[in-house]
Amino acid sequence: MTLKAGNILEGTVVNITNFGAFIEIEGKTGLVHISEVADTFVKDIREYLKEQDKVRVKVISIDDKGKISLSIKQANINKKSARPAEIDWSAEKPKTSTKNFEDIMSKFLKDSEERFQDIKKHQESRGKNYSRKSIG
Repeated sequence: MTLKAGNILEGTVVNITNFGAFIEIEGKTGLVHISEVADTFVKDIREYLKEQDKVRVKVISIDDKGKISLSIKQANINKKSARPAEIDWSAEKPKTSTKNFEDIMSKFLKDSEERFQDIKKHQESRGKNYSRKSIG
């Protein structure tokens, strides 16, 4: 298979650096940048990959010099249907409790007031300990 952008292939991790992993595919080596390893923030790539791991990668691009950019996260995206899910509009809607909402709001207001009082006390106590120094 000829390497071209958009292809999804299986490769082998041959080297890991702080900024990404080098993957061997079809006798050539490409780079998966650390931002293309997972959908979440990756601080340490070694928590996700190790050398000799087999991984699915998508070829993002190949530049004029032959540099191959790869992505693991784009290769593993589950395709979603273009058609919206069927919704059963005849099903009964769950009944929401007004009391439940009122309880939630009451708890929120109580917690907010307590936090506000804590902040106010903290600011007042800080104000007593600081004094202005005159420059002169």
